[in-house]
Amino acid sequence: MSANPDFIYLPPMSPYLDIIYQDNDIVVLNKASGILSVPGRLPEHQDCLQNRVQRVLPTATIVHRLDMATSGIMIMALNKPAHVAISRQFEQRKTQKSYIARVWGLVELNDGSIDLPLISDWPNRPKQKVDHENGKKSLTHYHVLSHNDSIDEQASTLLELTPITGRSHQLRVHMLALGHPILGDRLYAPPEPLSMRKRLQLHALKLSLFHPSTEQAITFSAPCPFI
Repeated sequence: MSANPDFIYLPPMSPYLDIIYQDNDIVVLNKASGILSVPGRLPEHQDCLQNRVQRVLPTATIVHRLDMATSGIMIMALNKPAHVAISRQFEQRKTQKSYIARVWGLVELNDGSIDLPLISDWPNRPKQKVDHENGKKSLTHYHVLSHNDSIDEQASTLLELTPITGRSHQLRVHMLALGHPILGDRLYAPPEPLSMRKRLQLHALKLSLFHPSTEQAITFSAPCPFI
C-alpha cells in the first residue's frame, strides 16, 4: 500500500454479501466498492469477498479479481472442475466483460480503442504503468454513453469499457493515458478528478461466459450504483 500512505481499510458491512446467482458449480456476486477480492498481507486486511463467501460456501475459490475500489460482477467456482473450466475461459479470453466508468473531461470520439502495453510500476506498487519496451500487450475498447458538461460541475463522460486483455489496473491506467482519468481514483487520478467523487467510478457491469457443466452461454449483470 506504499502508493496510498493514508489508506485505512474499512470494508463495507452492508450488504455483507450480495449473491445474485448460485448453483452446484458457481456463485456469482455483486462486489461492493471498498472490499478486497482476496485477503491482503496484513492482519487488518483479512476481511475480503473470498473469506466472506467461504464462511457460507467453504469450497468456493477465486477465479478472477476486481480491484478493491471497483464494484460489480465477480464469479467464484464451487468445485475443482468448475475452477479449471472457468480459469481456462479467462486465460483463453473466451469470457466477455463490460464495465461502466465516469471519467474526467469530455471524450471526443464516441468509440475508440486503447492499445498500450502495461507493466508493474515496481517502486510505486501496486501501481501499473505504460511501458512500450517491457510491458504486456493490453487492449481496451471504449464507447461513450453520455457527457456531463453542466455549469455546476467539471465536465465528465460516462463510458462503457470493454477490456480484451485482463491486466492489473488496465482500465484505470488506460483511461489515465488517454487523458481522462477515472473519477475518484485514489491511485491514478490527479487532485481535481480525485475529489469529484468519494469512490472510484468504475463498475463491472456484465460478465459473459460458458457454464462449466452445461457449456451454455450465460451472462450476469449488476446495476451500476453511480449512474
